[in-house]
Amino acid sequence: MQRRQAFKYELKPTGEQQRNLRRYAGSCRFVYNKALALQQANHAAGEKFIGYVAMAAKLPVWKREAGQAWLKDSPSQALQHALKDLDKAYQNFFAKRADFPRFKRKGSGDRFRYPDPKQIKLDQRNNRLFLPKLGWIRYRNSREVLGELRNVTVSGKGGKWFVSIQTQREVEQPTPTATTSIGIDLGIARFATFSDGTWLAPLNSFISYTKRRPRSAKTTRWCSSKICR
Repeated sequence: MQRRQAFKYELKPTGEQQRNLRRYAGSCRFVYNKALALQQANHAAGEKFIGYVAMAAKLPVWKREAGQAWLKDSPSQALQHALKDLDKAYQNFFAKRADFPRFKRKGSGDRFRYPDPKQIKLDQRNNRLFLPKLGWIRYRNSREVLGELRNVTVSGKGGKWFVSIQTQREVEQPTPTATTSIGIDLGIARFATFSDGTWLAPLNSFISYTKRRPRSAKTTRWCSSKICR
């Protein structure tokens, strides 16, 4: 069966890469908030909800708007995925699985994703990762990444940056362990009759029965603390 797993590491960016990480996270936050504001204004005007495809078509226009040319410096797919995150947030709200989407604040949950594995390169031997617009960036390799790379999410917290590498691989499906069970039928003539054919005498004669029979783990298990000494 297919198993998806995420491997998280701390990044070791250079000074320039740190600045770019902040810029890219800020660009994705800006796009998310701009799209959310547009959705709210659209709703207030009585218009229909803007789906992801229509919203993504506005992204090239925003890049050409005055004072927003800096959006061109950020990875395009990361910006597009920010719009997908907003669309997913709305779908969860419509399905009553989450609250209404909120605007993102600087320094609160800074993150962005590279969804296309073809644009990503992983060099585990040299503890480095290639990401579009960032180039080769080093990370603290604490364990081996297993499986085929699917996507990469970069996040910042407390002045540090981290990378979550999601992979997919084939694993064996666990087989249930066979267990043996024995049924018990309680009665008068026989105190207990087991499905394997063995039985215990009625309670009144059970005391004398246990005195005559050597102690065993099987017998003791069915005795009460008041009967067995």
